[in-house]
Amino acid sequence: MHKEFLMGNEAIALGAIAAGVKLVAGYPGTPSTEVLETVAKRNPGNIHVEWSVNEKAAMEVAAGAAYSGARAMVTMKQVGLNVASDPLMSLEYVGVKGGMVVMVADDPGPISSQTEQDTRTFAMFAKVPVFDPTSVSEAYEMIQEAFDFSEKYGTPVFFRCTTRVDHGYEAITVKDAGEYRETTAEGFVKDSSRWVIFPRLSLKNHGLIEKRNRDLTAVLSEYPRNEIQRENGRYGKDSDRKGIASHGISYMYTLDSVDSENHVRLLKVATPFPFPEELALRFLDGLDEVLCIEELDPVIERALLQICGKHHLSVKIHGKLTGDIASAGENTLLSVSRAIHSFLGLEEVPMPAAPDVPLPVRPPVLCAGCPHRASFYAVKQAMKGRKTIYCGDIGCYTLGNAMPLDMCDTCLCMGAGINIAQGVGHLDKETKCFAFVGDSTFFAAGITGVVNAFYNQADMTLVILDNSTTAMTGHQPHPGTGRTVMGQVVEKVSIEKVLRAIGLTTVETVNPLDYEIARDTIKRVAEEPGVKAVIFRSPCIAMTKPAGRSTVDAETCIGCRKCIRELGCPALIIKDERAFIDASLCTGCTLCEQVCPVGAIGGGKKNEE
Repeated sequence: MHKEFLMGNEAIALGAIAAGVKLVAGYPGTPSTEVLETVAKRNPGNIHVEWSVNEKAAMEVAAGAAYSGARAMVTMKQVGLNVASDPLMSLEYVGVKGGMVVMVADDPGPISSQTEQDTRTFAMFAKVPVFDPTSVSEAYEMIQEAFDFSEKYGTPVFFRCTTRVDHGYEAITVKDAGEYRETTAEGFVKDSSRWVIFPRLSLKNHGLIEKRNRDLTAVLSEYPRNEIQRENGRYGKDSDRKGIASHGISYMYTLDSVDSENHVRLLKVATPFPFPEELALRFLDGLDEVLCIEELDPVIERALLQICGKHHLSVKIHGKLTGDIASAGENTLLSVSRAIHSFLGLEEVPMPAAPDVPLPVRPPVLCAGCPHRASFYAVKQAMKGRKTIYCGDIGCYTLGNAMPLDMCDTCLCMGAGINIAQGVGHLDKETKCFAFVGDSTFFAAGITGVVNAFYNQADMTLVILDNSTTAMTGHQPHPGTGRTVMGQVVEKVSIEKVLRAIGLTTVETVNPLDYEIARDTIKRVAEEPGVKAVIFRSPCIAMTKPAGRSTVDAETCIGCRKCIRELGCPALIIKDERAFIDASLCTGCTLCEQVCPVGAIGGGKKNEE
């Protein structure tokens, strides 16, 4: 054993390695990404690790390993669970042989997501047990217990963290390599009565799952990470008949907020489904009121209300449903402290002093030199004066919605822009419909949309923004990069060949930093009937070094501000009534040089593929 200072996601990864995991598959998405990356980095050499093409594929790859008796883990963020839900819902009916953990990182806030969905609620819907750690150290231990639990009961299990645990840090004790659990897999054993899902099998297993989950309420009541603190404290104060139930990072906030002089009883819920009912009954015994402090859905609150109704307990339950806890957003130490002080009738928590200097406003914006800016600008100029719709997608390029580009009219979920553009086009023949999608997202969720467009005779222009990486989540490889997360060099999957195989006859590849060529290509291609594609290919500036930086000749500059008004590059500012380029930000992409009407900017050298 030794100590390491670890991020929560790193601790989860090391815990999985210590548990003897043999396969880890996933799709990158903040705040989950570092789990798989850490397994790849710390791989003792006997674990298959992959960035799968999407979460559905990852779930199915992991299921195959678990069918073979190996311990497997699949990683994703909460919106990725939507993609993986198709195989998962059936997988619970089939079950697994090796331990299988579905690590899902929820994002209260949301900080970097479209939704605030709660995996605890999804777990109840899917009938899959869920583990919910409160800290980095507990996450390390609990992931190992989750594998044991999964294997014992033959079911996949959720391991649900939130951003503050995933990205928190703690010095924890971890196992040395010699202490890792040795696991073996016997391989897949043919048994169609078990592994082939038919209605008769589903009906039988559904009943068994319901019984198992009822039985687990008692089993999990004895799970030591579900616990009651101050259970026997009776000191004659009002707070002695009050309790607080919490989970995850909110439980840590609760511990920090409850004064030792207030003998309020505490319930920590580490397995919100199946809910530890017997433990909850012990917690509720003798209490008049309970405050449920949780993030996102009122899972604990509803469970306690149900238990009180079932057992005819006259305990008043407070929480999100009563307005005592905010119904949306993440909890903070301050919000939890205020809720507890109000619940216990204590003095209000004072507001922290406001900073003397206001913090600078930092609106989200594409990086200086980002090739997506050039792509958006070329399309915008090519379609000037035309009735258009620009359907966006999930990625860095969603920031194309910001002014002055204003090039993202819709954004729903990964791959949706391609199909939304079709829907608009079928009903409005006068609108020129564009769908923007990144290279990584094209492989993850875009190909089927293109097939749908071609098959159903849509009239649209597909613009693929290929910067040769999965940039938004930290530059992970994908099928078009020619390398895997384990460093293997593999054959690239050609986007051009995929599109032509679908049936597209017009597929053009252009460097968006060649402004006039890019603009004229869009003008020409957009006029063609049917489904056509333009691939704007230029590497992400975070992965390349500037070959030269642009500068402004103040004598030539006329102060028209066209470069600033039309591009919105953060490296371009006004200084002494003239355009000025911040050399610390400039990448020398040359887009501003090509836009300047008087040729006052020069010196840059654009990146080539």
